[in-house]
Amino acid sequence: MSGLRDATLRVLLLVVSLAGWEALVRALHVPAFILPPPSQVGAALYRGAVSGIYLQHLWITLAETLLGFVAGSVVAFVVGTALAASRRTEYFLYPYIVMFQSMPKVALAPLVVVWFGLGLTSKVVSAALIAFFPLLVNTVVGLRSADEDRIDLMRSLAASDMQIFRMLRLPTALPFIMAGLEVAMVFSLVGAIVAEFVGAEAGLGMLIQSRNFSMDVAGEFAVLFILAGMGLLLNAALVTVRRRVLFWDPSQKAASNGSALKGGL
Repeated sequence: MSGLRDATLRVLLLVVSLAGWEALVRALHVPAFILPPPSQVGAALYRGAVSGIYLQHLWITLAETLLGFVAGSVVAFVVGTALAASRRTEYFLYPYIVMFQSMPKVALAPLVVVWFGLGLTSKVVSAALIAFFPLLVNTVVGLRSADEDRIDLMRSLAASDMQIFRMLRLPTALPFIMAGLEVAMVFSLVGAIVAEFVGAEAGLGMLIQSRNFSMDVAGEFAVLFILAGMGLLLNAALVTVRRRVLFWDPSQKAASNGSALKGGL
């Protein structure tokens, strides 16, 4: 019952927020080209859904986001593992990684589009670049958070470095890695949209640009709502994966027990 009540309150909060938005816009007579009321945004969503244009561009942006997320995460995990395993490697590589990360990706996006073209590749590269750093940092911190006493104990039992990594370092780092993945997923979506703004043949970012040129502000808000919903669903998928992967983690057990207790009440 508690879960149903919380879900109802979430929906109610959304309805109240939209109703307040509608009332304020109409009461203050805000022009639609500045801030359209939710009713106009809903009408734009309906028209786009009926025509199928949103779905067509959504799949392209989703593919760019997921491919960029996977590419950036794999590279970040490999590099993060190398940095965590060797202080010397970190000494030489980490400053360059930080310098590269300090460059604004909005400024790099035009170069990426010039190098890789207007198609899928440039969007994937842009998404991967933004998703890379959060997971890299979390991977390094997580792998180095293993208890040194346990590492010494395993070495005293003749465990190899690979066994220590697989049985101790990686399980210890998983909560950090999963947290980094959640951030990286959101950043991947941002990276794909930024690259689509610079130059694209299709995608939700390109659709926002075309709505902007035609002064269809309600249509822009409709696409923004679609992006917000996409980000929410992608995050929810990762949260579900985290709960299944980290079923042994005390924090996950505490959250599960808390939910069960609320359900019982």
